[in-house]
Amino acid sequence: MLKRLAAIVGLLLVCGSAWSLTDKQYGEVESRIQPAGKVCLQGDNSCGAAVAAAGGAPKSGEDVYKASCQGCHAVGAGGAPKFGDAADWKARTAKGMDQVYSHAINGFSNIGMMPAKGLCMSCSDDEVMAAVDYMVDHSK
Repeated sequence: MLKRLAAIVGLLLVCGSAWSLTDKQYGEVESRIQPAGKVCLQGDNSCGAAVAAAGGAPKSGEDVYKASCQGCHAVGAGGAPKFGDAADWKARTAKGMDQVYSHAINGFSNIGMMPAKGLCMSCSDDEVMAAVDYMVDHSK
């Protein structure tokens, strides 16, 4: 019985000491549990420094193709029209380039799978259309 009482008193002392931290001790604890970094988004001025804006010169159709499209279109993976294959591209362009651009930008799933923007989420719509033009022009 005495051991239980001693354990309870000890537990109360430990718990009580947690509530009796000074402001300085609270500050030290808070500084140790701060996140390692902060996420600052474009337009967020709360981080104290200017955040670099996305931008730069637009990527060429060839650059976008080589970075994002080539993996599927070079070999026809998933039914993708192959780069340089006139018959593959003729079937796609027969419905009009607006539809080809729409499928490239928004994605298309039928027999194969065309993910939106070929998974180049940093590409603008114009850059994706330039990549389509690059592939079509080299497949005539």
